[in-house]
Amino acid sequence: MKDNSGTEDSAVLDFLLWLRVEKGRADSTIASYKRDLKKFLDWVIQNGLTMQTLGESDIILFLRHLQAVGYSESTITRTMVSVRSLYTFMDVEGLRTGNPTKSIELPRVPKGLPKAISEQEVNELLAAIEGDDPVARRDRAILEILYGTGARITELVSLSLSDIDRTENLLKVLGKGNKERIVPLGKFAMKALNEWLEPAGRGYFEPEIWKSRDDSEALFLNRRGGRLTRQGGWGVVKKYGAKVGLGSNLSPHTLRHCCATHMLEHGADIRTVQELLGHASINTTQIYTKVSRDKLLQTYRSAHPRALL
Repeated sequence: MKDNSGTEDSAVLDFLLWLRVEKGRADSTIASYKRDLKKFLDWVIQNGLTMQTLGESDIILFLRHLQAVGYSESTITRTMVSVRSLYTFMDVEGLRTGNPTKSIELPRVPKGLPKAISEQEVNELLAAIEGDDPVARRDRAILEILYGTGARITELVSLSLSDIDRTENLLKVLGKGNKERIVPLGKFAMKALNEWLEPAGRGYFEPEIWKSRDDSEALFLNRRGGRLTRQGGWGVVKKYGAKVGLGSNLSPHTLRHCCATHMLEHGADIRTVQELLGHASINTTQIYTKVSRDKLLQTYRSAHPRALL
């Protein structure tokens, strides 16, 4: 069997570099593409094939291989989207002619509705942060900002001190594709943030000598004085979720769902929510209108005298 791994790796690496440099994709997105394409590349090499000569029938065989291994439909669809994107890149760059994935219909994955917790549960979560010590101040600011702005956890831990406008109560967030958006900070989020930025908050974690400029500019610090990581931010959310009994029902993204759902339930315009969350497409935001609509129907059927059964 001929070993074409060097040639195949080169095409994939060029594609991943293009995603990073030209498209500005986040590290987590690049890592996801890399995992998906490794499945494909391994299969291609094991079967003595090359990506330059694969045809549509070969792609169908790969799709059946994924199904036979037992991957979920969402994983299969994501992997096939990655393969399709790779071949589109190769076609445009002249690495091969045509895209063998173009006519292949991908498995349909039903859209999952976000599981937002109630406003009362959010209030209980925030109330679970007790005390005024540096850790409590930091954690309170993190949860208030996640819920108050709908920021993603990666966006939150990437924030720097220069991203805050404390005069206008605004926050500059760098979202997917390196797109910036300005989001307002509500009264509770701003209060928590100001308390964190006092000497008794962030100042307590500041080291005598910073390890890097990025650490010194970070809005949120860990106990060692370094920029809080994505995993560290997740840990903060899970810590208080477990404390109030939410457990696996709570993640940083749950608070993003809550921000959108609760705003829509209180009459916010869907376009405003789209801008706040940084959704490129209104279709993504419309998922939340379905959640709010379900609650409206439930309330109507239980409260309207002509709807009672």
